[in-house]
Amino acid sequence: MTSSTSLPPEFDRGVVTTVHQGDCHVSSQPDVTFSTVLGSCVSACVRDRVANVGGMNHFLLAEQSGSAKDRYGASARYGAFAMEQLINKVLSQGTGRKSNLEIKIFGGGKINSALDDVGAKNIEFVRQFLADEGYSAMSEDLGGNYARRVLFKPHSGRAFVKRLDSDMGANVAREEMALAKRRVVVPVPADDIELF
Repeated sequence: MTSSTSLPPEFDRGVVTTVHQGDCHVSSQPDVTFSTVLGSCVSACVRDRVANVGGMNHFLLAEQSGSAKDRYGASARYGAFAMEQLINKVLSQGTGRKSNLEIKIFGGGKINSALDDVGAKNIEFVRQFLADEGYSAMSEDLGGNYARRVLFKPHSGRAFVKRLDSDMGANVAREEMALAKRRVVVPVPADDIELF
């Protein structure tokens, strides 16, 4: 766990909300900090810079499909849902203008050789998703062979990333491996529902 002494003095954590895999949280409160630990998973932090509303998600593409039409299978639909959900929540609580959004992306580490390179697939997915939707990330901390803790202040848009030691990374890898083996399917909207 990150000690408060390792954070910049101006980064006051305030009220910390942990963002777990599958979560999406949005807030405009100045004292809120979203926190997550990422291995192969990816988190996007999206903020409306005019309304000072922001949020964080946390997702993992568990497996790749063999179909050319649906390259990452159901897990990509989940990744797309996680991204759409976050963007739509920030837009609805903010100004509603896509041009006011700033996006930061984190994670996608290769922390377990048994997971193939899920992290690289997650990075490729989130970058392609943003490009397809006409967005670009203003900053990112992706890849590597380590886990990371990400703290995000949705009101100000400040982010803090700490690379974690190998013991913590091994714990994260075990948790992700267990999830991948169970192939937990997170419910996504039916195909006839259009996300906007």
